[in-house]
Order: sequence, then structure tokens, then C-alpha cells
Amino acid sequence: MSFDPTETFEQSESKPSTVLGYPLSRWSWKFRVFKRGCDVFFACLALPLLGAMSIVLLALNPLLNPGRLFFRQERMGLGGKSFWIWKYRTMTDCHSAIRGYHDPVEEDRITPLGRLMRTLRIDELPNFLNVLKGEMSVVGPRPDDIAHAKKYTESIPYYSERTRVKPGITGLAQVRMGYAANEAEVRKKARYDSLYVRRSCGRMDLSVIAATLVVMVTGFGAR
Repeated sequence: MSFDPTETFEQSESKPSTVLGYPLSRWSWKFRVFKRGCDVFFACLALPLLGAMSIVLLALNPLLNPGRLFFRQERMGLGGKSFWIWKYRTMTDCHSAIRGYHDPVEEDRITPLGRLMRTLRIDELPNFLNVLKGEMSVVGPRPDDIAHAKKYTESIPYYSERTRVKPGITGLAQVRMGYAANEAEVRKKARYDSLYVRRSCGRMDLSVIAATLVVMVTGFGAR
């Protein structure tokens, strides 16, 4: 499927939307059942892998990734509400101030094992716990840190539209452009997320899931 992130957006670029909501009226009941069914199905498939991977990482962490196994962070979800996302820790602990929304990723803090997990997207595996809880979906806009998201909502056109659906483990923006490292890339990501919100359907979700498998194999867009 081909999606142009500039399509239909140029005329209203100067009017950022800050309305938070959930477009249940646009989604048919069939698509809602399909989407939740896929979420539960893939989450149940992932649980045994999550358990096995946790055991492997507990053995490897002392040498290659010293510290705790899991990492959690407050992210912005459906309707602009916050939730705690679970991931495998890939960076050394930091007791300093939280990274600003305009700051680059602290590459020097990524551990050797953490870099491998990021490349293969293994660090996102615990996200399926959030999916089972109903806080996330398999496919949807990737949730940002809550403080960063509040800033982006105020300054980036279409950014707030991503809060009209549940955030996802993977999404259209992730498979099309990878990690957004600066505000210009976040603006482009917001366009992709807005396109997903407006056109989401079963065919698009399956297309994103298939593309995600390719991303995991190639390591595209990892950071």
C-alpha cells in the first residue's frame, strides 16, 4: 500500500489541532472486533516468547547490560491520557534530568546488548502486556513520552490526532520512516499517524504488521 504523508495536509499546515478524542463513530463494529481480536491473539502468542526472552536476558544482562531487566516510562495514550509503558531496559541508568523533547537520543548510554535489542525491536516485547491491559494496540501511532507529547501537541500540526486511537507497538510511521530523531521528523511522523487515524482499516493493519516483520529483519530505522 502506498501512502503520501503530504497528501491533503498542505492547506491547513498553519492550524495545529489540539483536540483529543476517539473516533468510535468512524470505525465499524466489525473493524473494532477485528482489531481487538488481533491484539489479544498476538499478545497471547507473544507471552511465551516474553517469558523465554526474560530468562535469556536475566542470564546475559550481568555481562552485557548490567542493571534491572525492565524499564517503564509514562507515555501519552488514548484521549491524551497517560499510561506506563513496559520495555526491556537497553540503556544504563541515568539519575540526571529527563531528556528534553528536542534533545537527541543519548547514544553513549545504550549498552551493547541494548543496541542489539533495539535493532531487532526485542526491547518492545513487553509492550504486549500493555496490549493485554487494553492500553495499547498492536498497530497504532507509537506513543511518545508524556512530557514530549504535550509539547508536540501544542506546536506540531496534526500531532494530537494520534490520540484519537490507542497507541501501537508498531505503526505506519514506524515502518515508513523509522525513529524520529528531531522535530522535523516528528512533524513528518505526525502526518503518517494522522493518515492512519483517518484511513485505518483491517487491510492497513495487516499491511503494517507485514512491513514490521521486514523492519525487524533489516533493522530499518532503529535507534
